[in-house]
Amino acid sequence: MHMKFHITTFGCQMNVHDSQWLTRALESRGWEETGEDDAQVYILNTCSVRDKPEQKVYSELGRVAAHCKRDESVFAAVGGCVAQQVGRGFFERFPFVRLVFGSDGIAGAPNALERIAAGSDERVALLDFVTLYEERERPETPAAPDNTRQAFVNIMQGCDNFCAYCIVPYTRGRQKSRTPDAILDECRSLVDNGVREITLLGQNVNSFGLDKGGTGVSFAQLLRAVAAIPGLDRLRFTTSHPKDIAGEVIRAFGELENLCPSLHLPMQAGSDRVLKAMRRKYDMKRYLEIVDGLKAARPDISLTTDLIVGFPGETEEDFKETLRMVELVGFESSFSFKYSDRPGVAAVNMEPKVPAEEAAERLLRLQTLQNNITRKCLKNLVGVETDAFIEGLSRMQEGDALSWKGRDPAGRIVNVSVAESGDLVGRMVPVRIVEAKKHSLVGERTGEPW
Repeated sequence: MHMKFHITTFGCQMNVHDSQWLTRALESRGWEETGEDDAQVYILNTCSVRDKPEQKVYSELGRVAAHCKRDESVFAAVGGCVAQQVGRGFFERFPFVRLVFGSDGIAGAPNALERIAAGSDERVALLDFVTLYEERERPETPAAPDNTRQAFVNIMQGCDNFCAYCIVPYTRGRQKSRTPDAILDECRSLVDNGVREITLLGQNVNSFGLDKGGTGVSFAQLLRAVAAIPGLDRLRFTTSHPKDIAGEVIRAFGELENLCPSLHLPMQAGSDRVLKAMRRKYDMKRYLEIVDGLKAARPDISLTTDLIVGFPGETEEDFKETLRMVELVGFESSFSFKYSDRPGVAAVNMEPKVPAEEAAERLLRLQTLQNNITRKCLKNLVGVETDAFIEGLSRMQEGDALSWKGRDPAGRIVNVSVAESGDLVGRMVPVRIVEAKKHSLVGERTGEPW
């Protein structure tokens, strides 16, 4: 049955990837992606890592309700982490929600949506966790329909770490690795279809294969196998847990030409006392050893991180340690948040809680420091020659020449003006960095696009 659908995505890159797969799976069945006003099926792919995104889901469903009231055949589905957490509760609160599916249940979502659209009055909950990774169908529609020639590839699902503040093991289940053959087949197929940049995704890619689905292939070996695919210009991966990163992975940054010189390495806090309370299983000595190894392997590597302020029991001295470590490492950017209780995690019962005003003040100090470091990092790149991989037109257009938004190998935004007409999306433009803005760079073209 031909239906028009609209997907709203909250949260991480894994959710973005899941939504892209679901879009292709539905399109391969003849469904049509459309704008919010014309949709017959509304799909929300949700995130519950922090409280705010969860509240956004309820707000969004309130807006969807108006569309559903106008036509009884219009319905909604909720997937992702909030769906796993709230489950069938959505059916009671929002009668127009007909399907809830967790991250392990997404493989069955297209068939369930088809059944409901065909007139089935059932309410479907796909919330069971599985012990082994279930391969999803491979839709025949293009993997990068927007022509960016970039793609995400899931290599695993779930997490076994149970950090004290994190809800992921409860909403995405225990770690399950895909088989290396399935990953490599997907990557080769993507490159054969014109993809030039692949990002390997997992909650903790460094522990790939260390579960029941493992075949003895380590993440470092997988990384080398993907990097060896002919025609793959850029390779990235996220996210890395510092406790599991292997020396072979660190060395790979200096040995694999197409492995991009950037790594997101969540530190979370700079105080050993807080890291222990968080159950992170590394200290700052170990973290700094990793940083030193990465900089030795690839001196131009760009390091980014995640940081939590106001974790229960965090003192002013603990927080100052975080500031000191952020400055010492010199992170090019960071995602920083105030701690918030999530249901079921260990930190809910930890005391004392840091007052909200104090946590907000600390967050402001941290972000001010980060902005200053980011500004210096970008300023140091003026004069560097590199390639900008074009993703689309820049938001700001000035003068007669078109301004394009691209990314350098480390993933920094580079805006470049090109006088000739023609679509540059998915192409590399050689540039020289001529100006550093607050969060981006300006490049001057130095050669022909390729």
